[in-house]
Amino acid sequence: GGITTILGANGAGKTTTLRSMCQTVKTSGEVVFLGDRISGLATDKIVRMGMAHVPDGRGTFTDLTVEENLQLAQIAEPVGWSLSRIYNLFPRLEERRKQEGITLSGGEQQMLSIARALARQIKVLLLDEPYEGLAPVIVDEIEKTLRLIKQEGMTTIIVEQNAVRALKLADRAVILDTGQIVFDGSAQDVLDDEALRAEYLAI
Repeated sequence: GGITTILGANGAGKTTTLRSMCQTVKTSGEVVFLGDRISGLATDKIVRMGMAHVPDGRGTFTDLTVEENLQLAQIAEPVGWSLSRIYNLFPRLEERRKQEGITLSGGEQQMLSIARALARQIKVLLLDEPYEGLAPVIVDEIEKTLRLIKQEGMTTIIVEQNAVRALKLADRAVILDTGQIVFDGSAQDVLDDEALRAEYLAI
């Protein structure tokens, strides 16, 4: 039910870490999810166990409508949130439910990507650069959504270049430096530690 942000410089291994969790990148290490070792499992099996990955670039099916994107996510069990519940959370998507993904703004595509993840029955949401290229007002909307998801008891792991916003949202922070963990603790501790931020995050 918490929000963790993974931070670090470009090339630190943040995106690779997310991809390793859902096994879209194979790893020689061990990945444990809900007490089970999932290293080597097929990605679709991991998704059915309750993990969802929203990649950098969002991965929207641009030639399908908003509603078709959401329906596609619910073809296989276990199904998550209903369309009516998703539209209640994202009124803008309901307004555009018959529009093709290619016609959506960047912020709307990001909302659709998160909504598509919620259309599955998930326990952990992985977000890679969810704020990239978005106006601050849209980032505000996404953060509001993530706080609501947290209240539902869902765990969220965010990789984000906008470190200050991510730290203010998150409970926990992990800082990577060339693939190694150099900090694992509260997000507030990172905000309070100017030397740590200067050394690894250049902020």
